[in-house]
Amino acid sequence: MNSVRNRLALLFFAITAAAVGFIYLYVVPQLRSSLTAEELRQLSVTAGEQVARIDAAMRRGLPQDELQEVLENVASGAQARVTVLGVRSGAAGPEPVFVVGDSELERSAVLPDYPAARAAAQSPTESGAGVERVAGQRIGETAIALPRGGEPRWVAVLSVPLDGVDDNVALIRRQILIAGAIALLAALSAGWLVARAHARRLGRLEQAAEKVAEGDFSTPIPIGSKDEVGQLAIALNEMQGRLARLDSARKEFIANASHELRTPIFSLAGFVELLEDDDPDPEARAEFVRTMREQVERLRKLTVDLLDLSKLDADAIQIRSERVDLGALAERVAGEFSPVLEQRRCELELFDDGPVPAMADPDRAAQIVRILIDNALSHTPEGTQITVMANTSENAARLVVTDDGPGIEAHSRARVFERFYTGDDVSGSGLGLAIARELALRMDGSLDVRSRRGRTEFELRLPATGARRGRKSPAGAG
Repeated sequence: MNSVRNRLALLFFAITAAAVGFIYLYVVPQLRSSLTAEELRQLSVTAGEQVARIDAAMRRGLPQDELQEVLENVASGAQARVTVLGVRSGAAGPEPVFVVGDSELERSAVLPDYPAARAAAQSPTESGAGVERVAGQRIGETAIALPRGGEPRWVAVLSVPLDGVDDNVALIRRQILIAGAIALLAALSAGWLVARAHARRLGRLEQAAEKVAEGDFSTPIPIGSKDEVGQLAIALNEMQGRLARLDSARKEFIANASHELRTPIFSLAGFVELLEDDDPDPEARAEFVRTMREQVERLRKLTVDLLDLSKLDADAIQIRSERVDLGALAERVAGEFSPVLEQRRCELELFDDGPVPAMADPDRAAQIVRILIDNALSHTPEGTQITVMANTSENAARLVVTDDGPGIEAHSRARVFERFYTGDDVSGSGLGLAIARELALRMDGSLDVRSRRGRTEFELRLPATGARRGRKSPAGAG
């Protein structure tokens, strides 16, 4: 019973059995009642047509043999047995108590209870109808009172055996049982075949899922059709593709992180060995220390970037949303780069349109600006002109970092936001821009790049809030 195939087959069988049982136990009895009611209705119509002849014969007081002949003629025309009962008044009202005449043997006419005749005697203006069982046989009866002097004196009863109805119902029952048995067998077979087909498809999905669980993403999952199982296969194929990309990204991440960590570590190890084995002069020692400090800073930055990246992937970074002036924030961050600007003989200008209000996390927005300015300094030659502009446009707060460097090659432009990707030979982890774009998206913003020879722009857009007043303020240069 743990098999889907067996469960579906039994479900088909149970539904068909319930349908057959409903027909057999409810529809057939209803059919029997309907056929019996129709037989009684036809008998009542016949009685109404023949009662005048019986009433006339009773009023004339015909002798018994003549009355018997009249009743036989009426019975022949009505195709029913005709019995005339005498009525007497009793404690419970008028009741038929004796047989006056019968179209067949009078002896058998005494046996029935004639419930229809009793009903007609007590309600002379209405005909009575009923069914009773005599000697194991169902008899349908209809009775009409024959009044005299305003009171019922006789009751004419027409009766027919209901064997035809019972035979038809019995035949229908047999046919239902035979058809039901065939339907149950067909339902069980069809259910088993359909369930087996679905079970095979589900089995293929299970095998493909097991391969995915084992790390094999190369085998596509068969779809088969567009039904629910096919839609599940499509979803599993999409999941498989995403897992394959994630696995590839994971392997690439480990390889790149290992490479980025290995370079400064080996460099530091080499300088440590030189300091231990040799006794360099003060100038060489100072150069060693400077280089070691640069490698330590490189390791620190890589560690911070990896930590931020892991927090982003784990959705563990808390993003606040508050009012931030992008112009003031950019001016503050730009001031941090004064030593680097002076060392590289670069100039940085800051333009803003007055307060540029944005809804963002101030720390994360500052981190993005810091990444963009550092990227402009790192990937351009000395003496590059860098511009930071903040304004409000189309209900968004904009911050654009522009440099007049050589630009980004077309093949690299689409990949600058990929993790660990660097488009030139400048040392770096290749994580800064990937982190910056992810942070922008987390703050309901965006980060895009436009570049051509001699000009590169990184545009940060964040949700704007409040009004702005126009002004232009230059920022200091390095």
